[in-house]
Parts: sequence; structure tokens; C-alpha cells
Amino acid sequence: MIGAALVVAATGCSTWDSMSGREKSAVVGAGLGGVAGAAISDGGILGTVGGAAIGGVVGDQVGKRR
Repeated sequence: MIGAALVVAATGCSTWDSMSGREKSAVVGAGLGGVAGAAISDGGILGTVGGAAIGGVVGDQVGKRR
């Protein structure tokens, strides 16, 4: 269910083409982190949000180096 919501959110992002590589990396990192956090915490809100936050920061830093 979370994966489906992520796909809908990503396809609905009409500004994807105008985003920088760093911004795209942050979005992808937040999505993957949220899915991982939800899986680890058995769908817990805190785990999902925490995973998304951490994933977003990691994605931002990875995109910064490109």
C-alpha cells in the first residue's frame, strides 16, 4: 500500500523535469527510506516518517556529490 502511494506521488510530480539532480536524489531517498522504515517497523508511523527523513537527507547528500 505504501509502495502504491509512493508511485502515485512520484507520477503526480509535474515538476520532476525542472528539478535538479540533488532534489531528485532527495525525493528518491525519502521514498525508499519511507518504504524501508515502514517495513522495519511493521507499518508504524514513526518508523515510516523517520525512514523517509533519513532517506531524504542521505539522498540529498548523495545528489550533492554528483
